[in-house]
Amino acid sequence: MLTTLILLPLLGALMIMVFTRGDDERAASEARAIALFTTLITFFVSIYLWIGFNPATADFQFVEKHEWFVGMNIGYYLGIDGISLFMVLLTTFLMPLCILCSWQSITVRVRAFMVNFLILESFVIGVFCALNAIMFYLFFEGMLIPMYLIIGIWGGNRRIYAAYKFFLYTLAGSVLFLVAIVYLYNAVGTTSIPDLIKHSPRLGVDVQKWLWLAMLASFAVKVPMWPVHTWLPDAHVQAPTAGSVILAGILLKMGAYGFLRFSLPMLPDASHYFAPLIFGLSIIAVIYTSLVALMQHDMKKLIAYSSVAHMGFVTIGIFTFNMQGIEGALIQMISHGLVSGALFLCVGVLYDRLHTREIVRYGGVVNVMPKYALVFMFFTMASVGLPATSGFVGEFLILLGAFKVCTWLAFLTATGVVLGASYALWLYRRVVFGDIVHEDVKTLQEMDGRELVTFIPVILLVLWLGIFPKHYFTAMDASVEQLIKQATTLQVGVR
Repeated sequence: MLTTLILLPLLGALMIMVFTRGDDERAASEARAIALFTTLITFFVSIYLWIGFNPATADFQFVEKHEWFVGMNIGYYLGIDGISLFMVLLTTFLMPLCILCSWQSITVRVRAFMVNFLILESFVIGVFCALNAIMFYLFFEGMLIPMYLIIGIWGGNRRIYAAYKFFLYTLAGSVLFLVAIVYLYNAVGTTSIPDLIKHSPRLGVDVQKWLWLAMLASFAVKVPMWPVHTWLPDAHVQAPTAGSVILAGILLKMGAYGFLRFSLPMLPDASHYFAPLIFGLSIIAVIYTSLVALMQHDMKKLIAYSSVAHMGFVTIGIFTFNMQGIEGALIQMISHGLVSGALFLCVGVLYDRLHTREIVRYGGVVNVMPKYALVFMFFTMASVGLPATSGFVGEFLILLGAFKVCTWLAFLTATGVVLGASYALWLYRRVVFGDIVHEDVKTLQEMDGRELVTFIPVILLVLWLGIFPKHYFTAMDASVEQLIKQATTLQVGVR
């Protein structure tokens, strides 16, 4: 099943390359249709993972294992648990929306664009399914190539600068992650993630600290955490709308997922030792980047800085080492993927019409696009954590988990909620309300059927997660409980 999910997008990419020719409109239409069909099929197949998932066990499920190198314990190893299940579903859900939002906005090299997106989907699914550290690393780094091309070819005026910055930042950090994997293989004798989780804590505290820092270099850039976050605003601003959606919706989650899959269970003592460092960096991210967001003039850049702040909530929740904090972080990862991705879609709707993202160029949009104003308002409220939306569930649980650790930690984290409401509502008021000052705003056309179809599924999921989060917790509980045991139980010989 997992191999099928990884191969389906690659099969779609191959079909585009084989069955479409040239860059004319017919070839572009065929490429769009194949990409949309492939991503929809992949999504429907992934739903079976949730249907067939057994929430009563913390063991990895849908496991596939084949040895690559005999006697070296390096092999093809896939599986998912309650932590990775929803990351796979989030990936397969957002990909068709990215194809839809690019239907008219991408008109150059359409075939190549769709091929890159399908390859990217395959690699990202591989990241969340890999149970072999080498496979994880290959998928983890492999996704950089299609994303680099998406920014560098179909991005804005400074796309080359943004693409290079994105690639170099993320690649440089991951070199130390590879060194950590090689060390673990030499020390433990395997690259199997379940085996590493079982044996790595016995390495000793000092060794764990060095390995943890090596992994932090990679995961912190991917999240991104302050102060290695500066690549993200440039990448978001220059990327096409679909690139921003997938970057905020999925790629930022891979760093947080790395903490959950590697740092906490494999290096528990080092994780506890460095937890105050994570709290400090995350608090700075929450407060500082929220203040920076308040000063932005570009809608995309404002949402990009808000993503850094929201991911600061996630890293705080992960390192609370309690059920509320970690499950809140997982819910926040899903919520941020949906809400932040939808906000970038909202910006894309306006950009496709006026070809500018400057906030001062708008105002009074509600007068000509009332449906759009309603959709934009919904996702703005979800972003600030309005009750009955997914944002409220994640932030509330993270604050609850932080309060169990330290009252001041919860207080400082909560300032992000106030600041988040400030910049989000400020953006909405400036763009949607007020009088129409610029004549071209009067010519804006209301959202068409394709755009509405793109938003409706996200709205329904945000409400479902906000009103009935138990459906998600049921699948997560056993895996999160197991993770907490792995991250808190003293191993024999460690201390």
